Amino acid sequence: MAFRDYDPYERDYGIVPDIVKQFVVYLYRHIRERNIPEIESMYEVSFPKLSDRYFKQGPWPPVDAISDLVDQDHVFCLLYKELYFRHLYAKTQPSLRARCESWDNYCDLFGVILHGNVNMLLPNSWLWAMVDEFLYQFQSFAQYRTKLAGKSAEEVELLKKCDKVWNILDVLNVLQALIDKSGIVAELSRDGGAELAAHDGYIPGQSNVLRMLGYFSLVGQLRVHCLIGDYSTGLQSLFPLNLFERGKLYTQLLSGCHITLFYYSSFAYVMLQRYTDAGRCLNAILSYIHRVKQLHARNAAYDQILKKNEQMYALLALVVGLCPAVQSTLDEHVLVALKDKFGEKLQSTLDEHVLVALKDKFGEKLQRMFRGDEGLFDEAFMYGCPKFITAAPPAYDNPSAAGPQEAYLRQRSLFLRQVGGVSRLPLLKQYLLLYSSISLPKLAGLLETDEATLRTALACLKKSNYCLQWDGGRDMTSGSFTSTADIDFYIDVDTATGAELVMLSDNITTRHQAELLSRHIVKFEAIVRDLEAPPVAVAAPAQAAY
Repeated sequence: MAFRDYDPYERDYGIVPDIVKQFVVYLYRHIRERNIPEIESMYEVSFPKLSDRYFKQGPWPPVDAISDLVDQDHVFCLLYKELYFRHLYAKTQPSLRARCESWDNYCDLFGVILHGNVNMLLPNSWLWAMVDEFLYQFQSFAQYRTKLAGKSAEEVELLKKCDKVWNILDVLNVLQALIDKSGIVAELSRDGGAELAAHDGYIPGQSNVLRMLGYFSLVGQLRVHCLIGDYSTGLQSLFPLNLFERGKLYTQLLSGCHITLFYYSSFAYVMLQRYTDAGRCLNAILSYIHRVKQLHARNAAYDQILKKNEQMYALLALVVGLCPAVQSTLDEHVLVALKDKFGEKLQSTLDEHVLVALKDKFGEKLQRMFRGDEGLFDEAFMYGCPKFITAAPPAYDNPSAAGPQEAYLRQRSLFLRQVGGVSRLPLLKQYLLLYSSISLPKLAGLLETDEATLRTALACLKKSNYCLQWDGGRDMTSGSFTSTADIDFYIDVDTATGAELVMLSDNITTRHQAELLSRHIVKFEAIVRDLEAPPVAVAAPAQAAY
């Protein structure tokens, strides 16, 4: 489609710095030679340094300015434009024209990978960033088109013509095509990803591009579905990845991908009211960040890692506030069943440093959450949730019909409805903990309510004591209902008086020191085994042109 030239970031690139020309030539040569170490160094070190030195406030030279340096190579020009638009999004506010051109470039690039015979090697960090940036730009466009208030009539008319640009169905089709063509589902189904993780994502003698793009697209589908509020489909799209077989997850080698995977998975579990699974995901990823964050202290992504860390602690506060049992150990029979399936205990307890950090950040607020303070749940949700989007375009002829906050407000309303269902239960629970048995009329009097309302509240408390929990299947949405209650009760009739009584049975499990020590001994032995294990030699990639 045609655009008028109103891009404020266009510049005259008649003179390209020599060092930038040299960078382009060397990057092109190393890609042709499949020299992964050099490509990785240029991508992760040289490109950010040159961007900061020469293009801090604007874009890199357009592809026309460097295409002669690389023999007009079509594939390299597509890769260069991918870096060009990524930098443009990071440093400027892209115009509608730039957003459309970036979409066209991704379509061309993925089209070549899907339908061509691409035999090149690229760093897996670049391939993950490619998928991540693709979805970020999709999310950015979905938010951009809803902000109609500051747009001119001409811009609105142009937006109407861009109905095929960053369309959600096309985005999901691209991700699914990468998954299908790569054959990654069948590969992971054989061993859960053990071979992929063992070879650092590179299989000797084979291109890694399509395989790893397919792998990362599984995570990408989860992200897209969570952004539009389809949480169950998002978790199903992870098949056959298993979040709780972390030793087989290649994502652990890429912090950004690993954090994205667990952040969106845990949020999906929160919205599906599967609080024990959400707590397990959050505990795993917060422990991971605790271990690796110092390795990224000088990395450009460090601030993003810290921000996600804080967001996930806010989600953990929600989970613990809604289901305090997340802090306690799984029932023994569940642990035994998981040990039989996977050969190790999969903990649902929070690691000590995670629990300490949670109490440091939300100590007083947690107590108020336990008492049903809906305002604090709302505050934590607002901080911890992703930036939701609306899949359909807005009503351009009626800008006031819906605003940029519509998607967020819809998901917030759904969450607060969950909270509202349990916010009045803490007081009822406190009274129940004071008695071994109490008559319905007496309990209703203490709560200053009638017996009919009390019966409804007791039914809600009973229901909230059971949570769907993952049971070891490949499908991350599968599970069985498990009690998460620290108290249990039932209604019986007093034979002497004929009065209905609420009978209490205490199910609080005492946590013995021996159990705590044995768990830490197992962790310590696993660490020692990892430290003593010989390093795995990685075969050098074959030298060939793509």
